[in-house]
Amino acid sequence: MSSALTPSLLPDRFARWFAARGWSPRPHQLQLVEHAARGASVLLVAPTGGGKTLAGFLPSLIELSTLPLRRSRVLHTLYISPLKALAVDVARNLEMPVAEMALDVKIETRTGDTPAGRRQRQRYSPPDTLLTTPEQLALLLSHSDAPRMFGHLRAVVLDELHAIHNSKRGDLLALALARLAKLAPGHRSVGLSATVADPKPLQRYLVPQSGEEALSELVRAKGGAAPQISILASEEYVPWAGHLARHAMADVMAAIKKAKTTLVFVNTRRQAELTFQDLWRINDDNLAIALHHGSLAPEQRRKVEAAMAAGRLKAVVCTSTLDLGIDWGAVDNVVCIGAPKGAARLVQRIGRANHRLDEPSEAMLVPANRFEVLECEAAREAVIAGELDGDRLKTGSLDVLAQHVLGMACAANFFEDDLYAEVISAAPYRDLGREDFSRVVDFVATGGYALKRYDRYAKLRKTPEGQWRLAHPRLAQNYRLNAGTIVEDPMIDIRLQSKGRPIGAGGRVLGQMEEYFIEQLAPGDTFVFAGEVLAFQGIHEDAAFVVRTNDTEAEVPSYNGGKFPLSTFLAQRVREIVSQPDRWGLLPDPVQEWLRIQEWRSIVPQPGQLLVEMFPRGKRFYLVCYPFEGRLAHQTLGMLVTRRLERLRLQPTGFSANEYALAVWGRRDLSGVNLPALFDEDMLGDDLDAWLAESNLYKRTFKNCAVIAGLIERRSPLKEKTGRQVTFSTDLIYDVLREHEPDHILLRATYQDAATGLLDVARLGDMLKRVRGRIVSRKLDRVSPLAVPALLEISKEMVAGEAAEEALRETEESLIADAMRME
Repeated sequence: MSSALTPSLLPDRFARWFAARGWSPRPHQLQLVEHAARGASVLLVAPTGGGKTLAGFLPSLIELSTLPLRRSRVLHTLYISPLKALAVDVARNLEMPVAEMALDVKIETRTGDTPAGRRQRQRYSPPDTLLTTPEQLALLLSHSDAPRMFGHLRAVVLDELHAIHNSKRGDLLALALARLAKLAPGHRSVGLSATVADPKPLQRYLVPQSGEEALSELVRAKGGAAPQISILASEEYVPWAGHLARHAMADVMAAIKKAKTTLVFVNTRRQAELTFQDLWRINDDNLAIALHHGSLAPEQRRKVEAAMAAGRLKAVVCTSTLDLGIDWGAVDNVVCIGAPKGAARLVQRIGRANHRLDEPSEAMLVPANRFEVLECEAAREAVIAGELDGDRLKTGSLDVLAQHVLGMACAANFFEDDLYAEVISAAPYRDLGREDFSRVVDFVATGGYALKRYDRYAKLRKTPEGQWRLAHPRLAQNYRLNAGTIVEDPMIDIRLQSKGRPIGAGGRVLGQMEEYFIEQLAPGDTFVFAGEVLAFQGIHEDAAFVVRTNDTEAEVPSYNGGKFPLSTFLAQRVREIVSQPDRWGLLPDPVQEWLRIQEWRSIVPQPGQLLVEMFPRGKRFYLVCYPFEGRLAHQTLGMLVTRRLERLRLQPTGFSANEYALAVWGRRDLSGVNLPALFDEDMLGDDLDAWLAESNLYKRTFKNCAVIAGLIERRSPLKEKTGRQVTFSTDLIYDVLREHEPDHILLRATYQDAATGLLDVARLGDMLKRVRGRIVSRKLDRVSPLAVPALLEISKEMVAGEAAEEALRETEESLIADAMRME
């Protein structure tokens, strides 16, 4: 940038405001003002606390300040946030400079919580600046008055862009941005992102694509103070397996007492409930500790957020719901229970402490097991070195495209060629072929070849002029009730039963839980939810009713969502630590001993190798391998390997997978198997297809794609389908399509989802290719130290076959004694 980047770029009113606050505008804030003056789109990459949000809005506030007083307004700046709470928080923080500079700028939010009357008014009388979410933008664009509402748009600010661009929500937003580029071709886009390994995908995302790759401008803010990261791992005891770190709760409570306000991050909602309970049991000083996760009632989450903002809480146990950039000024400490699974996620979470660029953020990592000690050390080293993991880029999802096509038909009739040109200007869809686009349009219009005989799937009709139009006006209302890409497991309200009254009478909503979990309960069964032990009373209409209980033997809900995969980048760093004994001195004594006995009894695998160990135990024979590729890839590998062993008549009876290893067991000695053939890349061909065809997981994935694409509507003006009804409908359609149209566009979308999200096929393929010719095997007389965590894994995937599965009943004590015996 030129030397003109000085505070003189700011109008006097803004310069005085900065001075009155005792601030100086940061260089990256001034750079964004200069880019805006040229009408250029720009990506700002800056660490937490660097004033990203103000930088994004500053050019808009300057432009709006130059306008004369207005009676009527037009939408000038659109702010998109991945979180409703973040949009509300930004609005609150943005109102401060507007009020202090007496700017004639009207700011409003629009989320699912905004009253219907205000949402209706915003379409006809918009504010100067509207803060909203990707889903609300899609809904606004589906109205016929969208050209009038967005025609004067001058700027779009996309916050936390790194967290959303490579997802289905990112696909939906990219398609909306392509429509905005058509409605307001002169507007500029501003992307705000935390530190990323490769900014180019985000730069592409911000500007329309046409032929040659187009990139936005890039501004990198200077890094702030280096974070201070400690790892809480005892020199006396480190668990072999598990994810809860219960052994360390006293130390976590001590850290909470010392800090002003602490965020205690965990990786799943189940962990959040258990960790909150564990801390509450030892909260002898009755400190104000709260719980925050996505299944709690919105009112409860907002209450916790307000108390945090006001500094009334000592700690909050939370999941990824608080990962992103809400400014909690009182937070001065972050504790991460369990390994972070990615360096970028750790940076994001550490940034919640202090939220000031010039002061170091403090974080304490609490590994829950021995492998997690290695992962935490790898993540700490990566963050200190300024190295981050990058995502494998996905292509635009076809089910999201189908939803967008219907939304655009709700807004106006369209010519197919025109909409195709618009769609491929969105970065995720820049390589979409014309034939695939036509098949998506045909699916929206008819349901596809196998379903076109059913009128309920016909949503578009051709006009005499060759345009596509809605088949019936009611379809627009149905679209708006079902738009969005977040398809969670069917949920049911948890209501507190009124004392002394029959089931179904009274009771406030505590939150929601997965339907499948509640269906397994009998009256009187207990479980932990919303930080309390509850006894199930029964289901009445659409709610599960509960009462509080002091029962300490409570069952705990197991949520499907919220588990993060171990990043490829971090997995590689863990492999490096394991393979380099000169680095083991940094590790706690129990972990060093664990690795040294592994090295003595077997070997420690080198980064490019796949170690496969085979040993007997009890009446079983085990094969344990160590790909270090994450639970998803290992579960897929386990399913495919057991199919192959079954064909070889080796009678595999089960397998368990964790983030680092896969253990397979059976009735026959597995040491004679041809390992290069067993782990050949061709397992990702026919074996994978055959397994997917009979997999319930694949059917669940199809259900999500069918809901997103609009084939199955969860909601109608009169009622909402239960999860069971949606599953029944999609299972029937799935069977029809598999038989009559196996190349249906939704089956393709399902395979794409399963391969990238649930199965991690590409990552598994990379691993199989990497270890070809580098498989190292060891035949042992008993379990190795490295194998113990895999055999202790609680969640097992069992396979049907010739042999009946036998439960793994070995105790932890005997496993450890055998593994660590020096003889």
